[in-house]
Order: sequence, then C-alpha cells, then structure tokens
Amino acid sequence: MMQQDTTGTDYDSPWKEALEVYFEAFMAFCFPKMYRDIDWTAGYEFMDKELEKIVRDSETGRRHVDKLVKVFLKNGGETWLLIHIEVQGYRDREFPRRMYIYNYRIDDRYDMEVISLAVLTDDSPSYRPSEYHRSRWDCELIFRFPTIKVLDFEGNWDKLENDPNPFSMVIMAHLKSRSVKDGQERKRWKLHLMRLLIRRGYGRKDILELFRFIDWLLILPEELDIQFREETIRMMEEEKMPYITSIEKLARKEGYDKGLEQGIEQGIEQGKYQGIREGLLEAIELGLNLRFGEESLKLMPRIRRIRKLDRLRTIKEAIRTVPELAEFEQQIQRKA
Repeated sequence: MMQQDTTGTDYDSPWKEALEVYFEAFMAFCFPKMYRDIDWTAGYEFMDKELEKIVRDSETGRRHVDKLVKVFLKNGGETWLLIHIEVQGYRDREFPRRMYIYNYRIDDRYDMEVISLAVLTDDSPSYRPSEYHRSRWDCELIFRFPTIKVLDFEGNWDKLENDPNPFSMVIMAHLKSRSVKDGQERKRWKLHLMRLLIRRGYGRKDILELFRFIDWLLILPEELDIQFREETIRMMEEEKMPYITSIEKLARKEGYDKGLEQGIEQGIEQGKYQGIREGLLEAIELGLNLRFGEESLKLMPRIRRIRKLDRLRTIKEAIRTVPELAEFEQQIQRKA
C-alpha cells in the first residue's frame, strides 16, 4: 500500500520516479563521496526486475521504493548499489534487518560487492537506523549502512535554495509537503518553488519533470489548485518562457474538474458535456505523455471509447497515483 499523509499525498511514487530520472543528481546531492568514485561516463543500469525476484523470495515482503543500480567505478571496478528508500512516516524496528537481508541476498545471487544506502523521509528526528547487530556467545554480526535523513536538510534551507542540483527541488517539495498543511500556506510555498524552478535556468525537460514532482507532492484543494495554475502561467509569461504551452495546457485542462461538477449539478446540455469530455481527454493524453512517455499514448484509442465523464475523471486522477504503466493499463481495462 502506498504511503499517504492526511492531505492525500502519495510519497512513494514521486520518490521512485525522482530516483529513476535524477539518479546521478541524487547521488551527487545525497552521497557526494560515492558520487565522486563512480565513473558516470560508463553509464549505469537499473536492475529493478532482478531486485523484484529477490524481494519476492524474501520473507520480509515487498517494500515500497527499492532500487537496484549497477554502476562502474573510476578504478575500473564494477559494483552494485542497493538504494532502499523508506518513505514510511513511522518507526520500523525491522528496517535494519531488512537492509541486511537485501544486502546478503543480492550478494549471494550475483557474487558482487553490494553497497546498501538508506534515505529516511519520516518526520521523527530521533529515528536514525544505520546498523543491524546480532550476537550470541562468541558469534556476532554487525552490518552498517550509510543513511541520510531528509529532515536534516530543513535546517539548511538557504543551501537548498541556492544549490543548482535538481534533486534539491525534490527535497524541498518533500519537506514542505510534510510540514505545511494549511492550504493557503501550501499554495504560497508551491508558487515559491515554481518561481525558484523557473529562475534556475533549467532546460525544458527538467522544468516539466520537476514541475510534475512539485505538483505531485504539494497537493492543493481544487479551488487553490486552479489559482496556483493560473498564477504559474502568469509567472511563466512574465519570465518569457519559450515552452509555456505544455504546462499551460496541463493547467487549464485540470480546471475541467470544476466544470464537470457544475455541469452535473445544473444538468448541462450536450454541447457542454462534449466540451468537458474533450478537455478531459486532452488532459489525460498530456498527463500520460508527461508521466509515462510516448509509449503510453497507445492507450488513448481505448480511453476515447469511454463516454462517461466520471470514468474519465477517475482515469485522469489515476495518472497521478498509479506507480507503473502496466498497473494503469489494468485500471483502464476495469474502467472501460
């Protein structure tokens, strides 16, 4: 089950995608010493399918966001990195043991050196597991793993705002999604992060990716969300952004939710229905492309056959919440 707070925020999926899109930036930001030893020119490879087999076979059960990455070192060596992201907002006594189990299972399967890393995103300042220890008589096992606490970054906010590393945007969005619950204050911070994102001078791809992460984490009530999107469009126009069109479309099409509710209440005429339906379809198509890439657009012919607005609305929302394209496709089959 994905972890959510009272605002309905899904923390697992954004972290999973952030790691996949910005793995190199993540290592540079969170584990700089390791980052300097990795030969990034040799590339890296996610081994998530292999990790799924290991997790499935273990007695610990499936965890939330686990990444297994194959990298090469500057000294010519090869190693594996197990990136275990714990997004639960509470203490877990089994976490150190689970890190140990994953480490030795990967080692046993591939006979490769394994470096296990933990990123703790919970709200407890005192919860800092970094070691699994077991001993009896003269037999002792000690397994230590590097850990960072995302909460610690909040104490150095100026550094976060001035660090050009794109992963700093993910950290800031996560911190504010956990600490700011008031809707107006959330909107203020969300706009602040968007302004910071725009002024950092990232390219089009990074702007769209990071916009999606911020939007995903800092969820707003519908009325405030519409205001945020309108203000974001104005902000981008003021900054003379050359690629405002995609985000403007996304912002405006999201507003059809409000028109849908009003239309149901007032018994809107067929022409209005058709306009809302087309708006929802455009929003779904754009959302799919942004979230899952062009491959996902193969689902649009099937989606276009759906006539009921409430089903289309549910499908549009699923783009935000479903972690994998395959699972999204399953939902489409159930909705169609």
